[in-house]
Amino acid sequence: MSITLHHREGDVFIEELPDNRRQIHVTPAEGQFVHETDWTTRYPLDLIKLIFEINGAAGLCFEIMRDEDPNFVQKFLKNDLFAYFAPEDFENKTILEFGCGGGASTHILARMFPNSKITGVELVESALTVARARAASFNLENVSFLQSPSGDALPENLGSYDFVILSAVYEHLLPAERRKILPELWEKVRAGGYLFINQTPNILFPFELHTTMLPLINYVPDSLALKITHRFSKRTPPTDTWEQLLRKGIRGATEREILGHLKNAEMLEPGRDGLRDRIDLYYRNTNSARLKTVKTLARFFIKGLKSVSGLTMVPDLSLAFRKNSR
Repeated sequence: MSITLHHREGDVFIEELPDNRRQIHVTPAEGQFVHETDWTTRYPLDLIKLIFEINGAAGLCFEIMRDEDPNFVQKFLKNDLFAYFAPEDFENKTILEFGCGGGASTHILARMFPNSKITGVELVESALTVARARAASFNLENVSFLQSPSGDALPENLGSYDFVILSAVYEHLLPAERRKILPELWEKVRAGGYLFINQTPNILFPFELHTTMLPLINYVPDSLALKITHRFSKRTPPTDTWEQLLRKGIRGATEREILGHLKNAEMLEPGRDGLRDRIDLYYRNTNSARLKTVKTLARFFIKGLKSVSGLTMVPDLSLAFRKNSR
């Protein structure tokens, strides 16, 4: 059995396979950028249709693979979290995931830590619809979801948590939202608890790899960065305003910026499983045979730069902060 779904972004062909699997193929409309055109999934058909209705044809496979692909969100969450913490550190703990989106990362956290209670917080109502449908489809009893009232405010009566996690979220907050919401999230961390931020682009890195894939625009003023993006980036529409690009994540962050929003915070270094710093962690995440010599040389250079300047010049930030009681 197979069905075809139509959308202005393209057509989606879904074929039933053995073992309760489904093959999804997206044929993009002319000029439409699609993250992924093919994916084989165990998602039920009604959940696929819901994600299609909300995310469109262009975002369908991408949204599902964020949860199912072990080399995507799951890989980074596991590698990054377990570089700082042991699995038993999460046993019977409370976790707040801020900016949970459609719940892909929440779903992964629920599988990783089945004895923890996880609360996903998200601003966009349609994304929460997907998140709740995911949890219902897979009977996730340790997960709940709340909607933020605005981009710079938290839901009321959140309580406090052992861990607060922002995974691929911080870069999408506007500057004013960062200044307001991060201290509020820090208030929700119990004394002795942790704030964890990962997959946020490092604005000190010479290439902007998140939104435009362009070199050096991290180092130029906003007005010039906008002009360069409009002229040279093939990944962003030329009609995007600077605020829209900020929302998409064009400006990442630095560890100093984040630390400046937190009181009584101790920034940790990853030290488990043979790791010595965040450079080691980054190269573990990118460990593959592709361009191995180039990566080895780059790692040597970045280590040397850190020893001279103190800067950890990796493309993405993976940061953990402990809340001290003093």
